[in-house]
Amino acid sequence: MRDEYSWIEMCPGIRRRTHAHGRTMYQQIAELDAGSTMPAHSHPHEQIVHILSGRMKLIVDGIAHELKTGDSFYLPSNVAHGVETIESTRVLDTFSPPREDYLAADESSRDADVQD
Repeated sequence: MRDEYSWIEMCPGIRRRTHAHGRTMYQQIAELDAGSTMPAHSHPHEQIVHILSGRMKLIVDGIAHELKTGDSFYLPSNVAHGVETIESTRVLDTFSPPREDYLAADESSRDADVQD
């Protein structure tokens, strides 16, 4: 399933690609350049962040948690969180329910690729 999706920039230095999804779950791979940041945000989805490689700070409700290769972190629904990337990092994010907004962006990106 993963090869059919394009990389989409989320913010400068951070991009994501849908990895897999189903009726109740969604997964993406995110690649974060060293020094990149994602501003604090929240969403109604539960999220599990799993660090495939690298090192980053996950700031949850204003508290920084340094995560490294092999670490995972659970984020409940509607909890403010952001990222400061310490070194180039690759993350597997799992969301429930699925990120319909990300799937819609994937579809728009796919439609734009077909028109090019």
